[in-house]
Amino acid sequence: MSSSAGMRTLESMVLLLLMMVFVGYMMIWIMMPTNTFYLNWFPHILKNTDSTYFEKQGAEVLIYPFPILFIATVGCFLLHRRKKKADENNQRVKSSFWASWKRPVLVKGPLGIVSWIELSFVVMAIALLVWSICSYLHNMFATAHAGVKGEQVWETKLSIVALALGLVGNFCLSLLFFPVSRGSSILQLIGLTSEASIKYHIWLGHLVMTLFTAHGLCYIIYWANTSQIFLMFNWDNFAICNLAGEIALLAGLAMWATSFPRIRRKMFELFFYTHHLYIVFVVFYVFHVKFSYACTTLPGFYLFIIDRFLRFLQSQQRIRLVSARVLPCEAVELNFSKNPGLSYSPTSMVFVNVPSISKLQWHPFSVTSSSKLDADKLSVVIKSEGNWSQNLYQKLSSTQPIDRLQVSVEGPYGPVSNNMLRHDTIVMVSGGSGITPFISIIRELLFRANNSGTKTPQILLICAFRKSLDLTMLNLILPSFRHRFGHFLLAITN
Repeated sequence: MSSSAGMRTLESMVLLLLMMVFVGYMMIWIMMPTNTFYLNWFPHILKNTDSTYFEKQGAEVLIYPFPILFIATVGCFLLHRRKKKADENNQRVKSSFWASWKRPVLVKGPLGIVSWIELSFVVMAIALLVWSICSYLHNMFATAHAGVKGEQVWETKLSIVALALGLVGNFCLSLLFFPVSRGSSILQLIGLTSEASIKYHIWLGHLVMTLFTAHGLCYIIYWANTSQIFLMFNWDNFAICNLAGEIALLAGLAMWATSFPRIRRKMFELFFYTHHLYIVFVVFYVFHVKFSYACTTLPGFYLFIIDRFLRFLQSQQRIRLVSARVLPCEAVELNFSKNPGLSYSPTSMVFVNVPSISKLQWHPFSVTSSSKLDADKLSVVIKSEGNWSQNLYQKLSSTQPIDRLQVSVEGPYGPVSNNMLRHDTIVMVSGGSGITPFISIIRELLFRANNSGTKTPQILLICAFRKSLDLTMLNLILPSFRHRFGHFLLAITN
C-alpha cells in the first residue's frame, strides 16, 4: 500500500513539474509582444545562456523548443506508467477530477463536441492571440515616426500592421503541428486523441493562412506605394528574406486552396498530395525568418518530425493479412495478425496502406476488434465509398482470386484508457459505417462481463442505415459471440 501511495505521490509531483514548465513556456509567449521582454528579459537570458558553440541560438532553443520537448519526453514515461498499471475499476475514484474535465461541455455548434480541457485551451489561445496583436500594434504605433523616410502616415501604419500580422501568425504556426502529431504524449496528457484533434489543425491552418496572406498583401501594397517593389525579390542570407517568404506563402496557399471540405471530399488525392508541400512551406519559412527565430515557432514541428519518423519506421514493416471477408453491404473486413502483447483501447484507429493501390496514401479506419477478446488479430471494416476503398473492394470481390495482398498498418492510435465502466448505461448512436468503433466497445464489454466478473453497463445501440443490406454490418457483432457467450439478444426496431 505504501509503495502504491508513493508512486501516486511521484506521479503527482511529475505532473506538477510539467504544469510549471508549461506555465513558464506560456509566460514567454505572453511577454513576447511587450518591450519588457526584448529590453529586459531576453538580454538577461542571453547573458546567462551564452555559449561559444550555440551562440544566440542556444537561448532560443532553451526557452522555446526545450520546454515542449521536455514535456513530451517526460509525458511518455508518465503515460507508459499509467498504461502499465491501468485498471479501470480502480480508477473510478482517483481519476474523478480529471474525468470531470474531460466531460463534454459543448455538444452543438461549430466547435462540435468539446470538453472542459479543450475549451480552456481554446479560450487561452484566443486570449493570447488578441493580447498579442493588441500589444504589438500598441507598442509599434507608439514608437513609429512617420515622414522620416518620406512616407505618409498610413503607409507607415500599414507596414506596422503587416509586421504585426506576421508576428501573430507565427504564434498560430507554433500550434499548427501539435494536433497532427498522432503519437504525441502531449495530446494524450490533455485527454485528446489524434482524430479528435484534427479539427484544431484545420482551424489553425485557416487562421495561419489568413494572417500570413494578409501579412504578405500588406507588404506588397506598402512596397508598391513607396516605390520599393523590387524588395519582393530580395534574397538575404542573414536578415529577413522576402523571396523565401513569398515561396513559402505560395506553397501554403496551394495547401489552403485544396483543403476546403468540398474539394477535400471530392478530390481527396489532390488534397493529399498537395499537402506534402508542407515541406516546402517550412523550409522556406525558415529561410524567411532564419533559424534563430524559427526556433520560437517550430517546437510542434519538431514533435511532428519525430512522430513522422517513428511512423515511417513502423510503416516499413509488412503485416500479415490473415483473412478478408466481403460483406453484402459493399464493405470488406480485414483481419491482421498481431502480437498478443499489443494492447489498445476500444475506439482506437489504424492507418492502412495498400501499395498495389497507392504507395503514398494512408487511410484511417476504426478498429472493430478487442485486444483482449481477439488477442492474435486486429480487424477493421472498410466501406466502399471513395476511390481508394472502391479499388480495394473490387480487388477483394473480384472473381479472380488474389494470391497475396500486401498491406502496411500504422497504429493503433487511441485513448490511453476508457472510462466506460464508470457509467451504468452507455447509449451509442451511429449512422452507416459509423457503427464500427461501437463494435470494438461491445466486444470489450462482453469480454469483461464474461471474464473479469465486474459489473458492466447496459448498452443501447441506435444505428441508422440507408439500405437494408447495410444491416449486415451487425453480423460483425453476432456470429463471433454466439459460440463464445451463448445467448445474445438483438432487438431491431424500425
